[in-house]
Amino acid sequence: MSVLEEIDITSRRELYDGILSRRVFAFLFDFIAISIVSVVAALVVFFLGIFTFGLGWALYLIFMPLVIAGYLAFTLGGPDAATPGMKIMGIQMRLHDGSRTGPFGAMVHGLLFYLSVSFLTPFVLLVGLFTQRGRLLHDLVLGTYIVRSDYL
Repeated sequence: MSVLEEIDITSRRELYDGILSRRVFAFLFDFIAISIVSVVAALVVFFLGIFTFGLGWALYLIFMPLVIAGYLAFTLGGPDAATPGMKIMGIQMRLHDGSRTGPFGAMVHGLLFYLSVSFLTPFVLLVGLFTQRGRLLHDLVLGTYIVRSDYL
């Protein structure tokens, strides 16, 4: 483990300055990026369906969850612990001891985010206004923290 992964990030207040607004803009950028990747994937599936006489079109049933899971696993679960939108906004996802979650943890984090927003309405995002360190409901459940990377 490196020195970075051994620190307790819960006690450093500067890591959380302006974190909610940074998260919002990071989400918007990532939403656009996933949309672009999804359009490209949909075109690939369309032409695959033509070449397979319609059998490839069955991939439309699963390609969106695969695109999102892959996006999160390779970006948020990668060595930078941040999606491209999070990198632009200067934030990362960490556990309480400063370690990264890994690809599986990143996919679970994204799944819980989309499930909480889908089933509990987007008002569940207001939880971040009332918690310390701007944590949302899925962050509390998984024990993750979104921190500013410029202070790490």
